[in-house]
Formats: sequence, structure tokens, C-alpha cells
Amino acid sequence: MYKISIIMLSVLVYNSVQAQQTPVFAEYNYNTFIINSAHAGFNGQTEINLTNSGFLNSFEGNPKNLTLSFDAPLNDGKMGIGAGYSQDEIGVTKATSLFAAYSYKIFFDFKSKSRPYWQHYTPTVLSFGLTGGALLYRDNLLNLGIVDDPRFQENINATIPTMGVGFMFNYDTFYLGVSAPNILGDRYASVDNLNLTSPVYGYFGYRFYTNFFEHTLIKPNILLKQEQGAPLQLDFNVSVSINNMFEIGTGYRTNSSINFLAGVYIIKNIRAIYNYNAANRDNPINNTHGLALTFRLGDGFDVK
Repeated sequence: MYKISIIMLSVLVYNSVQAQQTPVFAEYNYNTFIINSAHAGFNGQTEINLTNSGFLNSFEGNPKNLTLSFDAPLNDGKMGIGAGYSQDEIGVTKATSLFAAYSYKIFFDFKSKSRPYWQHYTPTVLSFGLTGGALLYRDNLLNLGIVDDPRFQENINATIPTMGVGFMFNYDTFYLGVSAPNILGDRYASVDNLNLTSPVYGYFGYRFYTNFFEHTLIKPNILLKQEQGAPLQLDFNVSVSINNMFEIGTGYRTNSSINFLAGVYIIKNIRAIYNYNAANRDNPINNTHGLALTFRLGDGFDVK
């Protein structure tokens, strides 16, 4: 059963190679930069993020992801830069992504009416982003021991140039964005026997804040992922932030899983988010755990 499971996961990946699996709840809600370069420098401080998922699972071959990124503002926040490293593993397949990003921002002179004083973000900005990098793809198909299928008679090692685009608009009560992390697909891959699909992300979120709940911010949001050959995927999420001290949240991914998270601001510069992904009964992938750590320089997450 173990070998059958590994083969099923590997065939799934072989038929639809992805530069990156869909980020889990804690990743794209607390480090949107990994899916949208327009977010670089948005928070006004240099940020370093480390996220991982799947490493605490006992089932060998289950998806694992490790991401390390940083982004920072330039020129009084009018521009932003960033870079990242991402590694995905599933079955005998490993994909490593290296990228650098640049963003340019246009500010609007709209007054913030309801933003809580302890939330640090630019009230109204339109940002555009570009990403460039490379995907290093490795498929150890010979480890599967399949002898009667020509597709599995040699390992695959490929280097694939990547280029992405994105935009984001933020107001004090809502935000939205669209991004395509790799618009080149597999067009310039170093090998020909690949079928690389490139996802397009869209997201929208709202911030509920009233004087009655002076130290509480409720943030529902939705993420859409469209990819050729796959059904439209929707993530519905909601989180609650209490005075930049604690956060809790939950979410649902269509035909896939239910997500839960809990976070704490350890000191003024460090935030830790624990994420649990509970797979549906008909999902071949097991439940996963993850941790997202954010280090923000300067004033950090300090409440003013």
C-alpha cells in the first residue's frame, strides 16, 4: 500500500508539474509576497519570513514545503524589492524555486476612516510587481521500480526560467490582488518531456473594525486559483487579530481540506503562526502541520 500510494502521488505530479503547490492558509495570509510580487515592501519595514508544512507528517512521500523570503521598501516606500527560496517535495518529485522581485507603488490621498491605530499598513496604494527566477525540477522516476511504462524509464532533471507579474490594491477596509507567478510556463525548459502548468491567483479580503471591538480586527478573505487542466480552486478563510498579540483563524479549501491556525506575537519583532490542514476523507494526501515565522525589523508589530 505504501508503494502504491507513492506511485499515485508521483503520477499525479508527473501529469501536472507545478512550480509550487498552492500555499497553505498561514503562508499566503501572512506572507502574501510568495504569490504576488506586488506585495514587496508593502508593510513599510523589512520582513523575513520562514514557512514550512508537511515536515511533521509520518507518511513518507506526503507533500512538504519550505519557503524562505524577504522583502523591503525603497525610496520612502514607493518601491519594494524582495527575494525568495521555495522547495516542494511530493513522492519522488522535488521542485526548488529561486526568485527575485521588484514592485512599484502609486499612493492615493484617501483618508483612513476605520483603520485601528495598531495596524501598520499604507491605507491606500496601488502596487505593480515583477518576478524573475528559475525552477529546478527533479523527478526520480527510477525509484518507483516501474518497468513496463516508457514514461518511467529515466529520471528527469530540468532547469526552467520563470517570470511573474502581479498587482495589488489596498484600502483601509479591503484589499485585492491578481498574480501569475510564472507566465513563461515550460517554454524555455532545458528538457522537452515536461508538462508544466502555471497557476493564476486572485484574492480579496475585508477588514471589520468598530469602536465596540476596539482591539479586535476580523479579516475574512477568499483566494482563487485557476490552472489549466484543473478545476477552479477556492479558499474561504477568516481570522481574528486581537491587538497584535494573538490571532486565530479557520478556512475551507474546495474539494480538499479544512484549515485552522493559531498565532502569537512573541516579542514586538517576531510573529509565530501554527497551521493545521485537515484533509477531506476522499483526499489521497494526509493531514499536514505547518509553522510560519515572521521577523519584522524596525518597530515590528509593536502597538503604538
